[in-house]
Amino acid sequence: MPVTSNLDFSGLGRPLADADMAQALAILGLDAGADMPALWSVLTVESRGFGFLADRRPKLLFERHIFFKQTDGRFAATAPDLCAKTGGGYVGGGAEYDRLARALALCRVAGLGDEPALRSASWGLGQVMGFNADAAGFQTARDMVTQMAESESAQLAGMARFMASQGLDTRLRARDWTGFARRYNGPSYWKNAYDVKLKSAFEKFASGISRDLRARAAQGALLFLGYNPGDPDGVLGQNTRRAIAAFRADAHLAAGDALDDAVFEAIMSRAGLAGS
Repeated sequence: MPVTSNLDFSGLGRPLADADMAQALAILGLDAGADMPALWSVLTVESRGFGFLADRRPKLLFERHIFFKQTDGRFAATAPDLCAKTGGGYVGGGAEYDRLARALALCRVAGLGDEPALRSASWGLGQVMGFNADAAGFQTARDMVTQMAESESAQLAGMARFMASQGLDTRLRARDWTGFARRYNGPSYWKNAYDVKLKSAFEKFASGISRDLRARAAQGALLFLGYNPGDPDGVLGQNTRRAIAAFRADAHLAAGDALDDAVFEAIMSRAGLAGS
């Protein structure tokens, strides 16, 4: 998936499967029973627990202070909203790709290539920074983005490899949320209360709340198909059931809002995700 002028970062968008979670836990040396809630807590806080936008592009956040560092501040005077010593300027959602597009254009005109801009954004489920591509197991930021556009499996594995390289498995195992947040989100973690959010999410998951990855995959597929199921979270709430009912009607299936095997397979097939 080359980075093109129209910024088509969309890929297959394959959602997580049980094997992907098991792989991440193995990379981190964590226990599938005791530590799964900790892993879900990080994913929930970083990306609301799903790695893609509705158009199948990986979620991202462009960091202007990182772009400042990656380019030695050369665009600070002409594009201060993209290149500054301080963070901020976020617009959220798909509009972050507009910021990235402008940064890419600046780099290309200056003969810097795409890497400085790609390295200045955080990507996917774990919001791994592009400049951490090597620690996450990728050759370049471009390589990381290419693989992360195809699947949450690549997003999660990259996140796990980065965390392992930084010793963050130890922080998770100890439930040291402050230590984890400081290393994973930076010294200003406290401004967004990352440690508090992580602890709160962990308490929820540790209390018995779980993620049904089959339901979550269907929610992701429905999102891609334009049915607005809400955040893919593996819980079949009202929004998801309305989306299933609408899909059933459009697909000329029996009326209802249940996610039975036939409906699941139809949803995944329509989204090009059969076998997920």
